[in-house]
Amino acid sequence: MKKNLLTILTGLMAIAVQAQENPAYRIFTGEGDEVDYTTMLKTVSKADVVFIGETHNCPIAHWIEYEVISDIARKSPDGLVVGAEMLESDNQLLVDEYVSGLISSDRFESEAKLWDNHYTDYAPLLYLARDKGLRFIATNVPRRYASYVKDNGLDALNALSDAAKVLMAPLPIAYDEASEDNGMFAFMNMMAGHDSQSYYAEAQALKDATMAWFIAENFDRKFIHVNGNFHSDNNGGIIPYLNIYLPDKHIATICCVRQEEITHLDKENQYRADFIVCVPEEMTMTF
Repeated sequence: MKKNLLTILTGLMAIAVQAQENPAYRIFTGEGDEVDYTTMLKTVSKADVVFIGETHNCPIAHWIEYEVISDIARKSPDGLVVGAEMLESDNQLLVDEYVSGLISSDRFESEAKLWDNHYTDYAPLLYLARDKGLRFIATNVPRRYASYVKDNGLDALNALSDAAKVLMAPLPIAYDEASEDNGMFAFMNMMAGHDSQSYYAEAQALKDATMAWFIAENFDRKFIHVNGNFHSDNNGGIIPYLNIYLPDKHIATICCVRQEEITHLDKENQYRADFIVCVPEEMTMTF
């Protein structure tokens, strides 16, 4: 019996050592100092609005999102509000009906516009909101309007009906073509081989402004927002618009990145967010 127990304990110690030597992730401050999850959680819990940036196919990023939302919800007596880029504003009624328990997950998933990786990556967040009684906000602009702007520019939105305009940030959308974010999106558009006349960066501005608008419109307590890294990296993307629509709020940011080595934070990832979750490049993907 003692021999068997010793064998089991030795095996568990070996597993623990291996996990320490080959961790699935490490967390760093923007400056590059390694911290643990508890330290990150304690810090971001003090913010009014928390942005969690992700690479959309990273399982660690999705797990971090779930854990941060769950832990902050448990420690917030007034509750919190969750929002996500992955759900569009014209689906808000469906989201409300699902989270409140009025409709089933099958009905919600058959009628809502969902990303291909919804079932593995975002459905758990909605299940959590439903279970904990949290409000969940579909913050993104309907994709048909982002596509319309990509082809015609922001000024074309003026031709939309009043019913369409309530699904996005108030017009006109502030847009600075010379800004670093918009320059980056324009470059991405060119590198992707898209038409040089495409208003790709303006479409991204519409998304960022709309996500900021619906965060501001639904802010009555702590708010956690899930989005792709580009929408909150370097305090850009959504955040400048949120500072217009909802000024003087304490904002905290997290982003998730892949690195060849996670023993340190690579220079190009420093200051992207208040906290950077580093995942090995060989980490499996959800799609």
